Amino acid sequence: MRRPRGEPGPRAPRPTEGATCAGPGESWSPSPNSMLRVLLSAQTSPARLSGLLLIPPVQPCCLGLSKWADRPLGGGPSAGPVQGLQRLLEQAKSPGELLRWLGQNPTKVRVHHYSVALRRLGQLLGSRPRPPPVEQATLQDLSQLIIRNCPSFDIHTIHVCLHLAVLLGFPSDGPLVCALEQERRLRLPPKPPPPLQPLLRGGQGLEAALSCPRFLRYPRQHLISSLAEARPEELTPHVMVLLAQHLARHRLREPQLLEAIAHFLVVQETQLSSKVVQKLVLPFGRLNYLPLEQQFMPCLERILAREAGVAPLATVNILMSLCQLRCLPFRALHFVFSPGFINYISGTPHALIVRRYLSLLDTAVELELPGYRGPRLPRRQQVPIFPQPLITDRARCKYSHKDIVAEGLRQLLGEEKYRQDLTVPPGYCTELWLRPPTLTPSCHTHQGRVGELWPPCPVVLVLRERWHFCRDGRVLLGSRALRERHLGLMGYQLLPLPFEELESQRGLPQLKSYLRQKLQALGLRWGPEGG
Repeated sequence: MRRPRGEPGPRAPRPTEGATCAGPGESWSPSPNSMLRVLLSAQTSPARLSGLLLIPPVQPCCLGLSKWADRPLGGGPSAGPVQGLQRLLEQAKSPGELLRWLGQNPTKVRVHHYSVALRRLGQLLGSRPRPPPVEQATLQDLSQLIIRNCPSFDIHTIHVCLHLAVLLGFPSDGPLVCALEQERRLRLPPKPPPPLQPLLRGGQGLEAALSCPRFLRYPRQHLISSLAEARPEELTPHVMVLLAQHLARHRLREPQLLEAIAHFLVVQETQLSSKVVQKLVLPFGRLNYLPLEQQFMPCLERILAREAGVAPLATVNILMSLCQLRCLPFRALHFVFSPGFINYISGTPHALIVRRYLSLLDTAVELELPGYRGPRLPRRQQVPIFPQPLITDRARCKYSHKDIVAEGLRQLLGEEKYRQDLTVPPGYCTELWLRPPTLTPSCHTHQGRVGELWPPCPVVLVLRERWHFCRDGRVLLGSRALRERHLGLMGYQLLPLPFEELESQRGLPQLKSYLRQKLQALGLRWGPEGG
C-alpha cells in the first residue's frame, strides 16, 4: 500500500536540501527524541504545553559548540546538513514525523533543534487529541540524559530544559531540576567578594565602619553601642562627626554615645571650629537630648563667643539645636540679633536660610524667654519659618494618617468646620485644625448654632506619626517638640493623635468613633447635620 505523499516511512526518507539522514544499518539513539516522546505522552495540561511556545528562538550561529558536534555551527562542513534538518523539523506534518527526523539523525542534532522542534510540536498538538500517558522509565531516561549532558549546554538550553522540567511536573527538589539550577548558577557572572568588615580597633577602624555605605543605610544599634566603649581621646573629630550624623540620621537616641560626643566636645574645645561643632551638636537638638555633661553648655557658649563672627551659618545652626533644647544663651542672641550681624548675612548666599532661622529664634525669644532684654529681629527681616511641610513629612506622606483623619472630620463636622495644611504664624504648617463658626477668643466656651459648643480657641489636631519620634522610644524629635510647644504657647489648643491609636483603628467607621470621643473630651459638641 502506497503511503501518502510527504509522510516518511519506517526507514529514513530520501535526504532533501542537503540533509544527510540515517540510512539502513546506521545506529539510532533513543536519547535525542526522549524529550519529545515525553512531551507527546506526558499528563500535562494544554496550558503547560502552550507555555513552550514562549521560549524565544535561538539562531544556530550563536550557539557555538554543543554536545553532539565538535565543530561550530554556521560555517563548517556540517552547516548544510544542520540547516537542512532544521527545515525538515519546521515542515514536519505530524509529531511522529518530527520524532523520526530527530531519532534517525542523531549526529545532525544540535542544541537549537530542540527549541525548533518544541515550537513545531506546540503547533501540531494544538489540533490533535491528547496523547497517551508516558511511561515512568521514559521520564527517568530523559532526566538522566539531561543531567549527564547539561554541563555542555549553553545558558539558553539550560533555560529551555528548566522550563520543560517545570511544565512536565518534575519536582523542584529532584535531581533534574537541581542539576539544571546548579549549571545555571555556574554560568552567572561572578559576584564581587563582600568587603571585609573593619576591625573595631582605634580611630581608623571606627572611621572605616562609620563610612561603610551598608552601615550608614542600615542602623545597627548594637554596633553603635559598642563604639561608645572607645575613649574620646582615641577618636578624631571626623569620626565623631560621622557618629553624630549617624545618630541624627537614624533617630538613634543612644545616651551613652551622646554623652561620649558631649565629653569629646568639652575635651577638644580649643581644637574644634564652629563648623565642626555644629555637626557635633546636631544630634542633641534633633533627638531632644540634653547631656549630663556639666561643661557642655559653658563650652558651647565659649565657642559661640569665639567663632560667631567667623562662620555665621554655623553659629545659627548651633543656636537652632540649642533652641530645641530650650538652652539659648543670651550673649549669643545679642550677637546674632545685632544690626551688624544682620547686615553682614544679608549679602551672603545663605541669607534666606539664616533669616528663617533667626525668625524662629525670635519667636522662641518671644514665647520662651520673657527675661530677655536684648535686640530682636526687625519685623521687616522676618520671614515664614517653614513655608511648606517638612522634608520627612513630604517623603512619607503616603504613610501618613492625615488624609483618612481629614475624611473622618469631614463626615463628622462638615467641610466648613475644619481646615487642612494651614500655615499659622510664625510659619508652622498644621496638618489639621478645627475652625469654630466665629473666632472670638475668650475665657468661655463659644456657643455656635443650636446644639453646638466649641472651644474658645482653634483646635490643632497634632498627628504624631511614627517617624516623629526617636527610634525605639517615646521621645518626640526636637523639631516636633519645639513646634508643639510653640503652638501651645501661642494659644492653640492641641489634640494629640498618637500613631499607636491611629494604627489600631480598623476602617473609617471605627476611626470616626475614635475622633468623636477625642473631640467630646475637649468639650466640643455639634449638631446632627455634621455627622
